[in-house]
Amino acid sequence: MSDWLMVIVRGLLMVMVLFVCTKLLGKKQISQLSFFEYVTGITIGSIGAEVITGLDRQFLHGVLGIVSFISIPLIIDYISLKSKKVRDLVEGEGTVFIQQGKIIEKNLKKERYSTDELMELLRRKDVFSISDVNFAILEASGELNVMLKKAKMPVVQEDIKEKFQDGKPPESIIMDGKPVEKALQSIGRDVNWLREQMERKGVSVADVFLAQINTDGTIFMDLYDRTEDERELVDLLEKCRKEFLKVSKKTGERESLIFHKNAEIMEECMRIVRQHA
Repeated sequence: MSDWLMVIVRGLLMVMVLFVCTKLLGKKQISQLSFFEYVTGITIGSIGAEVITGLDRQFLHGVLGIVSFISIPLIIDYISLKSKKVRDLVEGEGTVFIQQGKIIEKNLKKERYSTDELMELLRRKDVFSISDVNFAILEASGELNVMLKKAKMPVVQEDIKEKFQDGKPPESIIMDGKPVEKALQSIGRDVNWLREQMERKGVSVADVFLAQINTDGTIFMDLYDRTEDERELVDLLEKCRKEFLKVSKKTGERESLIFHKNAEIMEECMRIVRQHA
């Protein structure tokens, strides 16, 4: 038999072998890959290609190699069904990003997700406001699943008692303890206005992990988590910032600018404390 015909025959036979192997592995191998399934898939493909084109190699040896490799995920899957520890080790666990409406920033850092990336994942779920979310978890597959607050859950037509007007999505005006000036400009506000709003709520900009303003003007805030030492340090810096601002109102224009600058330095120090906590 000529070489080209042998390659065709081996190719057809290998397709049949791989089809049977894929059926044995099940739909999970196609829809969602674990680490072992990913490695196994690559290896099986490499063996198949080598057997098809490597005419000096025996076909049955390649089939045995593939069968030995598909046995690994089958055995792992069987053990995983019996043991949660093995299942968590092989497939991974979900990571909670939002719980009871509160962002768990340490989990964001653990999975190396930024606030922008979190907002992108939420928008993929048609959620534009953090304040609408009660619970969100990043699954081991990388997909974010979201449970809305009860008042924000979809309702059937007969439950609707009033018409709602379409509005713009909320703007993120603070991210990672810093004002988002572009978002503030889009709503006709500035940083000074933002600081005044935060002071009315008894916090500083540096205390806020994420803040959004809704179309009705309400502001949703998610504050940084604090340890006792961090709380004391941030409170001290906040007192210093307020004192600088207070003194700036009682001095001349030149001195006022200096005190304002020092107040901004205190605010930046608070933000750094939160970021490196």
